[in-house]
Amino acid sequence: MKTRFKPKFNIKKGDLVVVIAGDDKDRTKPRKVLEVVPQESRILVEGVNIVTKHTKPTAQNTKGGIVKQEGLIAISNVMLWDAKAGAPTKVSRTRENGKLVRIAKKSGEVIK
Repeated sequence: MKTRFKPKFNIKKGDLVVVIAGDDKDRTKPRKVLEVVPQESRILVEGVNIVTKHTKPTAQNTKGGIVKQEGLIAISNVMLWDAKAGAPTKVSRTRENGKLVRIAKKSGEVIK
């Protein structure tokens, strides 16, 4: 994604999200965000898009072999989870005391 300005996303590391598209789609099960890659508009979510990776033996891992790990998915395929409403929600941003805060549109609560 080549853009002049850094893209702004409403999802941060540590947030709870639900997958709304793809093979791991489940709108009722919130999962934790492990990493956000804004340059590529992709996100790493716990237990989603499991890929197999073949690793060579190294000093730390003397056996090597096949490892299953999470892969990146598009950030557009996830939606923030609103704990108070118990459902996925859209997000609005406003300024409070000079700080930008995220507000869940479904419940109106500030997202920590």
